[in-house]
Amino acid sequence: MLQLIRGFKDILPGEVELWQHIENQARALFADFGYREIRIPLLEKTALFARGIGEDTDIVEKEMYTFADRKGEMITLRPEATASIVRAYIQHRFYAVDPVQKFFTIGPMFRRERPQKGRYRQFYQINAEALGIAEPLIDVQLIHLLVRLLQRLHVNDATPHINSLGCPACRPAFREALLAHIARRREALCADCQRRSTRNPMRVLDCKVPGCREAMADAPAMIDHLCPDCAAHFAVVREKLERLGIDYRLDKRLVRGLDYYTRTTFEIHTAALGAQSAVAGGGRYDGLIELLGGPPTPGVGFAVGFDRLAEIVALQQVDFTRPPHLFIAALGPAAQAAAFDWQMALAEAGIHVEMDYADRSLKAQMKRADRLGARQVLIVGDNELQTGEALLRDMATRQQAPVALDGLVDTLCRRLSADA
Repeated sequence: MLQLIRGFKDILPGEVELWQHIENQARALFADFGYREIRIPLLEKTALFARGIGEDTDIVEKEMYTFADRKGEMITLRPEATASIVRAYIQHRFYAVDPVQKFFTIGPMFRRERPQKGRYRQFYQINAEALGIAEPLIDVQLIHLLVRLLQRLHVNDATPHINSLGCPACRPAFREALLAHIARRREALCADCQRRSTRNPMRVLDCKVPGCREAMADAPAMIDHLCPDCAAHFAVVREKLERLGIDYRLDKRLVRGLDYYTRTTFEIHTAALGAQSAVAGGGRYDGLIELLGGPPTPGVGFAVGFDRLAEIVALQQVDFTRPPHLFIAALGPAAQAAAFDWQMALAEAGIHVEMDYADRSLKAQMKRADRLGARQVLIVGDNELQTGEALLRDMATRQQAPVALDGLVDTLCRRLSADA
């Protein structure tokens, strides 16, 4: 039997409804704050991610699904959304119409990393990006959006962790201090970190190898080397978060795994899944649009790990499936033909109706109606067709009453809509 590729998963009926609930909450919240949906392709040129994410990152070096197409061009299944959204912003010249654009997208990403709880090789993200705004208030808005989204989903222990990664003006001094620390601890670092340390030492801070994390535990922190402009920017972020009543934690070790981040960076943590506590993250990327060929334009955004968020919301054990309003138990060919016509008409009116298409007994059909969770069952056979009245049974109270077949669709629409 053919089975799923390792690290991929099916999202089945029963779970899909929960995902739709999360999507609906996200879409409504984004609309309230003026974020418009953008849909980006799954495949992009490899150079987009190599340049945008950073060639020294684990994502580019180890995790991307990259291959040559039939003409030999290197293409990649998107490992994240920001680079693609920025590419669309540049290619379609949004900056020429209005540099300020706010987008969101929801969809699958692909990375070949070790599968674990809440983490898959095809994984889903909810992304929001605000382009063309340099002021720190938009950083605060995005963090607030994340907290509010989780609150709407009844995840009430979400805590933002924030840091500042500075800018090209203040990084050189930090880089020198970091390189000096790495030189002292070089033998304790993994081979990847030793190789990366000279070209991109900040990547060492993001390594997940326990030995590297221990060696870098007392490394210099970027926040202690900020220039006056970056310090002022971050001070506003902290002040406004406090004014909004958002309880945050200052995390000097927060770096994130992408090279394009500058200034404000953040993650949202929750204790719901134990050690795997980060459910979302993002930050500012003021140089990315220019790096990818656009005009100098600031940007900031976030990504929510949809799979992990769905697991957290599922812990609440809320059933988001929609049971049928009505099940029609039809006995005999004539009744079944009539039932099918009624089902089609009621569905057009927005009434969810199920029926049995095989000629099974009333007992078997009632069992199926109960298994589906139908609220009402319409029982109709040859006798009911002759008398012009069917029986409508309430599955909760077990009470049943006759209902005229003449004008049945309108009658059921009124009754079932009132009960919805």
